Amino acid sequence: MGYWGKVIGVLIGIAIFKLPGAILGLIVGHLFDINYARDFSAKGGFARFFSSPEKIKNDAVFFHALFSSLGHLAKADGRVTPEEIQVASRLMDDMQLSGDVRIEAQQAFREGKSKSFPLADMLKVFKQHCHNRRDMLQVFLEILIAAACSDGRLSAEELNILKAVAKGLGFSQADLQFLITTYEAGQRFRRASGQQRRRTNSQSQQSHSNRSQGNSSYSSQANANSLDDAYQIIGVSKSMSGKDVKKAYKKLMSQHHPDKLLAKGVPQQALDLAKEKTQDIQAAYALIRQSRSDI
Repeated sequence: MGYWGKVIGVLIGIAIFKLPGAILGLIVGHLFDINYARDFSAKGGFARFFSSPEKIKNDAVFFHALFSSLGHLAKADGRVTPEEIQVASRLMDDMQLSGDVRIEAQQAFREGKSKSFPLADMLKVFKQHCHNRRDMLQVFLEILIAAACSDGRLSAEELNILKAVAKGLGFSQADLQFLITTYEAGQRFRRASGQQRRRTNSQSQQSHSNRSQGNSSYSSQANANSLDDAYQIIGVSKSMSGKDVKKAYKKLMSQHHPDKLLAKGVPQQALDLAKEKTQDIQAAYALIRQSRSDI
């Protein structure tokens, strides 16, 4: 149950009628919390009165740039498939976009599909609007990479669009390839982790020794593959010292920390996607630590 109605009711009551007003304000505030709090919160709560026009504008610019780029990406091979439209819709769902914001995102997606869409000019304006904040621009690029790879493959046409986006945002081709590699490693790592959990549950129900031995051999190979992916997610090699691996891990965690990203202008709706990246980084580092004695 909400409590803001009671708090504000008491404060107003004290200011006007002292102690009797506080009691009256508490009662009125309690009724507000019961009857209106849910609808009030759904509309943004009291926070909406403190949201600056600049913050609203920044979010609008971010979403327009993101979904127009996504539309251009979808049109890369000449036509937009129903599956690519579903990718955009699912991304809007994941970001919990609704109402006017969702309509604007859909319009941006349609604009991006045009052959004459000025991608380079749009990215230049977007980069300037972000004040060249690399962490924010990287989150933007990582979301596009995830969308492009959502069907399990990255076509040459899609890669060319991603190269153009990376260049427009100030990332090198090596930077782009690193982000693609870490994304693919993260996907494999996540799938392997899920398969390992299911396999462990299955083994606990098995008693036949031959079956267990076979599964153990398979699991060893799977763990080795996952460890390779874990190093790719962190962006380090097995030959690096434990100190350097830990340093790289801390740097990645700092770059993807939700509070820092929010402070730098990344919309709240995009942070859940950034949190998935953080979870991959944490799980990868945990596996690396298990395999080494110098961390």
